[in-house]
Amino acid sequence: MKLTASNIVRAIGDLPRNRVYHYINPQTKGNIEIFNVVYPEGPIVIKRYDPAKGQSSLTAKEESISSQMIWRIANAFTPNYPIQFDRVLGSSYNTRSVLEALLAHTPQFYFCYPGRVEIINSSSQIKSGHKHLIWCPENPHELAIMREKKTQLVISEVPVEVVYDSLSFPESSIQKIDINVQRRHSQMQIALIMIGKQLGYRTWIAQNDRSILYNNQKIGEMETVIPSLKNEKLISIFEEARKVAQLIDCIWFKSDKFMPAVIEVEHTTGVTSGLTRMKNLQDALPPFQTRYVIVAPDEDREKVIKEGNRPQFHSLNIKYFPYSAVEELYALCHRRKLRGVTEEFLDCYIESVLAAS
Repeated sequence: MKLTASNIVRAIGDLPRNRVYHYINPQTKGNIEIFNVVYPEGPIVIKRYDPAKGQSSLTAKEESISSQMIWRIANAFTPNYPIQFDRVLGSSYNTRSVLEALLAHTPQFYFCYPGRVEIINSSSQIKSGHKHLIWCPENPHELAIMREKKTQLVISEVPVEVVYDSLSFPESSIQKIDINVQRRHSQMQIALIMIGKQLGYRTWIAQNDRSILYNNQKIGEMETVIPSLKNEKLISIFEEARKVAQLIDCIWFKSDKFMPAVIEVEHTTGVTSGLTRMKNLQDALPPFQTRYVIVAPDEDREKVIKEGNRPQFHSLNIKYFPYSAVEELYALCHRRKLRGVTEEFLDCYIESVLAAS
């Protein structure tokens, strides 16, 4: 069985609206109310507040559980197998605990505490585990009530590590940049090249980053990396656009008719410079469909949202691709050699940040 975002939205939409919901962990205080559900795939609009702090539903702000977040969670579930929300979403999405709590109130989802394997040196022990959610479509419980499911399952908590081969930087760049910042920036570009390759995209890498060596090869010469924008029909005839695109961190192309994404990687700096470059590119091109994406650390989510919602950038409809989601997708592509996936699959990992007007 395959869980979809519409399944999740429909399940939460069936919950009564005239009541408050609580978190699974009783130590997490506060009330949750469902304010609006947009079918078929979200968003879900909620309010949360803590009466002990003098807060109320009337003063609480509306918050959104995005369809991108719902899809990422939906893709993580298989029947009768527990998942931990924080491991699936990393530190992305500040409403992840709300989605977890609401799902736990729907009939097909239980919370559980599977054992965990603790490895010290060469010995291992089974320890009490952390909170997980488990999807049991063939064994539903009552609506609007949370139920714990006892389980003998044991989870390995050894994380999936993303390992990059060695990087070497030209001498000229070392004098100008923080080498650790550039290393992380380049790792994201390499992950994007690999993801693009698995999704059937060709990748443009910024002109000033192409001479960086990865595994003894210039990243500008890696397989599927575009050698020159002059041969890209979508952009080559627009001279001003081509000049701007030369310095964009990453652009994905598919055939001669589609540009799936224009991407700027921001590590420790503000995101305004990247947004400005993308806006300049948009202004130099005729209107057509693409994604304008900021790749940034998970802890910079609020910064991306704030800057992406500035009036001058509204037309970009900025998307946020957190580092954790990039590396999760990169690891999946590396392990499974994905083929034939749709654009919707990519959107599961990328969050829209533009606030509803």
